[in-house]
Amino acid sequence: MRNDSRLSRMLHVLLHMARRDEPMTSEAIARMLGTNAVVVRRTMAGLREAGYVRSAKGHGGGWSIAVDLATISLLDVHRAVGGPRVFAMGNEHPHPDCLVEKVVNETLDDAMRQAEALLTARLAQVSLAELARRFDRRMGTLPGQCAEREPTA
Repeated sequence: MRNDSRLSRMLHVLLHMARRDEPMTSEAIARMLGTNAVVVRRTMAGLREAGYVRSAKGHGGGWSIAVDLATISLLDVHRAVGGPRVFAMGNEHPHPDCLVEKVVNETLDDAMRQAEALLTARLAQVSLAELARRFDRRMGTLPGQCAEREPTA
């Protein structure tokens, strides 16, 4: 089963966008991610609907950040891009007749609910501004990383 990478990819894009004075085109973002511009537009649409980015058409147009990074959490981005449930494990029979299977299902369901609540709470605690600060600290010690490979519009 393939991992859903929308959250990590869009966090990557948003941090690059926050470092630019001009909008990024869908084509430039697609090149950066190694994907198609249509996929970028479809994914970015959820961020636009949430009010986190804006887009402009025409010459000089593209995508840009619409709000302060401190106001957006990782959980906000996850929800805006239509990310899947955090965990996809489930029961084979949600309403079993077997009492053993009922106990197993209840135990697993409870563990998954608790794990998902912990992860969701953690994603809600981390803002994009915090990721930007972490990046800035690393750039101070590791110049020449990803920021230099950033495509132009």
